[in-house]
Amino acid sequence: MIRVITCSAALLLLAGHAVSAQPALSLGDAARLAAKQSGGVEVARTRVAQAEARVLQRRGALFPDLAAGFQQAERTLNSATFGFSFANPATGRPLLNPEGELLGPVPTVDLRYRLQQPLLDLGNIAKWRAAQSAVVAASADVLAQADLAAATAAVVYVRAARAEAQLSARRADSALAADLLRIARDQLQAGVGIALDVTRAESQLANVRAQIIAARNDRDRSLLELKRAVALPLDAPLVLRDSLAGLPIGEAAPDEQAALTHAGESRADVRALMAQGASQRRATSAIRWERTPQLGLMVDQGVIGKNWSRLLPTYTWGVQLSVGLFDGFRREGRMQEQVAASRETDARLRDLRAQSALEVRAALLDLAGALEQVDAVRERLRLAEQEVSQARERFRAGVAGNGDVITALLSLNQARTLRNDALASYHGSRVALARAMGDVQQLP
Repeated sequence: MIRVITCSAALLLLAGHAVSAQPALSLGDAARLAAKQSGGVEVARTRVAQAEARVLQRRGALFPDLAAGFQQAERTLNSATFGFSFANPATGRPLLNPEGELLGPVPTVDLRYRLQQPLLDLGNIAKWRAAQSAVVAASADVLAQADLAAATAAVVYVRAARAEAQLSARRADSALAADLLRIARDQLQAGVGIALDVTRAESQLANVRAQIIAARNDRDRSLLELKRAVALPLDAPLVLRDSLAGLPIGEAAPDEQAALTHAGESRADVRALMAQGASQRRATSAIRWERTPQLGLMVDQGVIGKNWSRLLPTYTWGVQLSVGLFDGFRREGRMQEQVAASRETDARLRDLRAQSALEVRAALLDLAGALEQVDAVRERLRLAEQEVSQARERFRAGVAGNGDVITALLSLNQARTLRNDALASYHGSRVALARAMGDVQQLP
């Protein structure tokens, strides 16, 4: 419960609330924050909104289509365009000029509404359901994008923690080099040392200071990358709660077969492709249903007349049954396109499952190897620290120059770097395994 409250507080701080203290971000917080508000996730959410809008459009085809209109106009006609001629019964002569004559202008006032209601349209019902499945696919893609963003943020967090550890190691090296310089100067002043020892110590201290500058720059760049990964303003304050050495080490790795099974069930990108394939199959089925008959009701009712003083009601209503017989093979072409897209998705899904199995196995191997490497470099670091301590005591006692101490300091410098590299590799393997199994957002 304490960890959950802390994560929530961190999220509130990182969301831009005015607080006095700097927000502290853990590895798991970084992953979850990136999954919540990264740019890729926001883009995926807009695609869900677009899919939901298409559902509304498809459902609208099943509701009545009601329109009202008003028209006031005048028109003239050529009687020859009627195609018929009436004779005067008394004279036997045509009422209208057979060559045509102008009739009108005839004023018209027309007020009416038109209603069209589908009674049975299986094709549109199938399209509506296909649009609903597209929403499911788009929502699954949001989860896949969230996992991808979380994994990216976790990797950047480990890189930032390593940069922080490197800076701390170089500062520790600087403290040792400064102590070595102090001893050399004291011995020179006491007449038991030589100027060469002072020069060596000063050179070593200058070298470590240059390393501190590079390490500090690397740390600052890593923090900028982390802020970008979790969608924070680049000028926002940020503190890493988890140090590289403070992250958990030696957790029991899952069984390989259990990890593979879990990955097949939990990976969001696998589920997203499965949902996409289901949506494409629904779309193919909807095209097939377009061949079914469509039954609809049509009503056209209003008033019409030559002027506003006398308008008479008129109406047209009917029930219409229509069947699409031939559309130039356009429907078949759309079906072939959907089938091909569905096959592409199936191929991508098979490839992703194979890639997922590879990533799980590779992450387990890397995790085991990195854990052994951590144990090895810890022993090397212990021996390097012991070597520095012994060489410094000999130099302080005046039985040896500081050349041995500087050599030991260089060895310690390298051992600390190797320790940080091994820890970063181990935690990177943890993140890779969590990503391969679909659990990256559950990192502590």
